[in-house]
Amino acid sequence: MTILPQFLDQLLAHQEDGPQGGPPASPSPTPLGHGATAGASRTLDFGDPGDNLTAFGKLWGSFGAPAYGSFHGTMFAVVGDRRLQPLFGYTGTGVMQCKHLKNGSVRMRGKETGFFTDLASGDVLDCWDNPFTGKRVEVFDFLNDRMRGTLTTEMPRFHFGAEEDEATLLNDPGSETDRGNDSASVPFVLPWEVYGDAVLLAWDYAHRYTNPVTADRWPEACTGPYINPSEHFTFQTSLGELENPDCHSAAFHAGFSRTSPWWPWMHMGRSDVKGVLFGRMFSRKTHRGIEDVPRKLRAHVEKHHPEYLEAPDDWDDGMPMGTWEAYARQVPPEI
Repeated sequence: MTILPQFLDQLLAHQEDGPQGGPPASPSPTPLGHGATAGASRTLDFGDPGDNLTAFGKLWGSFGAPAYGSFHGTMFAVVGDRRLQPLFGYTGTGVMQCKHLKNGSVRMRGKETGFFTDLASGDVLDCWDNPFTGKRVEVFDFLNDRMRGTLTTEMPRFHFGAEEDEATLLNDPGSETDRGNDSASVPFVLPWEVYGDAVLLAWDYAHRYTNPVTADRWPEACTGPYINPSEHFTFQTSLGELENPDCHSAAFHAGFSRTSPWWPWMHMGRSDVKGVLFGRMFSRKTHRGIEDVPRKLRAHVEKHHPEYLEAPDDWDDGMPMGTWEAYARQVPPEI
């Protein structure tokens, strides 16, 4: 599972059909779209929002037992016309579970982690020696145990920052009709591509919003009044698993890339280095589950945060939070 991944909880708009989302997901066969029956495979209509919800739920999580996944890769500094400079690894875990609601929506719940690692050893970093400033800084891990929400047949728009900041449309097509118009309804139809049994899916979102890590309180951590992180995914999964109602979760392998300003914990705010971060990662969710989480990552989470390898036990709402929001809430002001 690609974790996100700290943005999925913003993506999921809370629209329920019962108190707290009702009972936990049942391990019974997963319905596919409208009118499907258990045990009867059917062709998915990737133009139908209902079938898209089911396919995405099986891809991202599971309609049965919780699905486990992980991501890992490298983050680079992009400064002017210099050669890209690898800085540290970026890795994390996730556990996700889904269920259908009576109104046709899909409820999701999960937990996620995100850590930074030493390039040579692969060990999770507590501190990092910043090559641009010459200072040692404390690394800020990302831990989210309330990744919750509901997907409907309308494409979600998710909002960060100040009230006046523009919301982000998932997989923005770039048309003038859709961009910047929060009232425009867009069906939840994703750009699936089918090649035999191989199904490909591109998933992009790009933000720009007011930086919650402000210069008056965190001058070392703040990189400016606005931040513009983006994430980009290229999934590959099996059509047979997506269409099989007895298969509750479809395995995937994905490429995961990310761009953003410097992370606030890097303390680049007072440096004269103008640049951005670029990350390229692997992401995957398999039927082996936790067994396929990279060894060092799994050992670190088991030792320091074992509760993040346990599935959630309720369907309550979460607390939407991105990395900059988490940093502003959890790290005391510098001045």
